[in-house]
Amino acid sequence: MNPSASFTNLGETERNRLYASLKESYDAYKLRGMKLDMSRGKPCPEQLALSKGMLDLLTSSDPLQAEDGTDCLNYGGIDGIPEAKRLFSRLLGVSEQEVIIGGNASLNMMYDALARAMLHGVYGSETPWGKLPKVKFICPSPGYDRHFAICEQLGIEMIAVDMLEGGPDMDQVEKLAGEDDAIKGIWCVPKYSNPDGITYSDETVDRLASMRTKASDFTIFWDDAYTVHHLTDEPDPLKPILAACKAAGHPNRVYLFCSTSKITFPGSGVAAMASSEANVSHIRKHLSAQTIGPDKINQLRHVRFLRDIDHIEAHMKRHADIIKPKFDRVLHKLEASLGGKQIAWWNKPNGGYFISLNTLDGCATEVVRMAAEAGVTLTKAGATFPYGKDPRNRNIRIAPTFPKLEELETAIDILCLCIQMVSLTKLQGDR
Repeated sequence: MNPSASFTNLGETERNRLYASLKESYDAYKLRGMKLDMSRGKPCPEQLALSKGMLDLLTSSDPLQAEDGTDCLNYGGIDGIPEAKRLFSRLLGVSEQEVIIGGNASLNMMYDALARAMLHGVYGSETPWGKLPKVKFICPSPGYDRHFAICEQLGIEMIAVDMLEGGPDMDQVEKLAGEDDAIKGIWCVPKYSNPDGITYSDETVDRLASMRTKASDFTIFWDDAYTVHHLTDEPDPLKPILAACKAAGHPNRVYLFCSTSKITFPGSGVAAMASSEANVSHIRKHLSAQTIGPDKINQLRHVRFLRDIDHIEAHMKRHADIIKPKFDRVLHKLEASLGGKQIAWWNKPNGGYFISLNTLDGCATEVVRMAAEAGVTLTKAGATFPYGKDPRNRNIRIAPTFPKLEELETAIDILCLCIQMVSLTKLQGDR
């Protein structure tokens, strides 16, 4: 048969012959007993090595004071040292007075921010969210499974809305937020989104900033995790959300988050959040009861290593040199094995950490199961949707960064075999 022919045009004899050939290859992979893990978007060892020099920057003989004289070995600096605030303000497009520096994980800061809202409300709330009959969040989907896990643990009801080419379906978002005062917020990964690789358009940013909401304390949780994680020399632009909110008359509407987890070390990076000065002041009061301050030594070595935006951009180009060949190889193999067959569709991201692939409806769970039997662990089907339930059972998140190139090639070969076999079975059942 034509290797790029649509599976929908195959006759029964041709379909059976093809399935038998694919199964023979699949069974051969199973006999190899491989263990290839592509379940999470982790930096590979070569990426981590790019930042190891940071570990040698501070010694016992070095002055360990921040630029304002704060002793980084002692108490103090509950919301971060000044030079760290300055660096992250440049990353997030805000002023230094609008930044709070945290520990090693932005996810921790997001969880804390939402938990505080449940206990105390946000700045301007009339009632703590947790004392309301119901709290709901809009969740653009497919999206980040850990955002959804936070909501589920805190008892927040999630409402999925579709992701479109320029971001979430704003017609859906505006209708929902404008009609229901139980809807208190929305999760956003605005640049190179997880997993679709979509960057929000200017129109989407402006509509989020200016839309009418039934809840006066509606809050955008803006997880700018991949703000500098470009794969090409022509990165996607993203309009600054805080400035847009101020211009629209809603200066307190957004919380921004980012970290160096995939810039330096996931286990010991530095995280930050930003918002209006009123929000920052409100949050700082709660932090004073929660903590005596984050790790200032870690902040200091990060600032001395990363230095400024120009150095960060140069550093991230070295990351891209390592991982872009992996993305390119995955995309090439998907096109070679699945292109034109009308059984799978995928994005071609300009940055970020994932490739989002959609199968025929109803096939993702079985594809992931078969891949696991052949030794390839993928993100669980449905994980990119609230409650782990993909209504069309079609989305599969591919994480190319961690495996070695040869392992990645084998994993994608197995994935493509599984997609073809499951698709043939489905098409047979639909006839």
